[in-house]
Amino acid sequence: MSALVVNGASIATDPDGFLKDLTDWSPAVAEQLATSSGITLSESHWQLIELVQRYYQQFGLSPAMRPLIKYAKLELGADKGTSLYFLKHFPDSPAKSLSKIAGLPRPDNCL
Repeated sequence: MSALVVNGASIATDPDGFLKDLTDWSPAVAEQLATSSGITLSESHWQLIELVQRYYQQFGLSPAMRPLIKYAKLELGADKGTSLYFLKHFPDSPAKSLSKIAGLPRPDNCL
């Protein structure tokens, strides 16, 4: 079993870094997960994290890329509802990286 250490606390993760217990998520955990993925979180990153968390609350699952883009277009507008916008912020598999950093389960169709 893998673990992430945040503020002295050990947080259980799967081998790919997804949280075993979604209630362990916090902004500090997100920062640590992002750093381990080579991402420095900005205000626009946080906007996308909150977006994917709302999607999860509304639909009960982590979105794959296409539904995520459609949702972003509706919620944030056409300029942010593009795959290029997501790739700019989360270059390595945006839906997967974003779900992990947001403390959500791995999207079903992401390898």
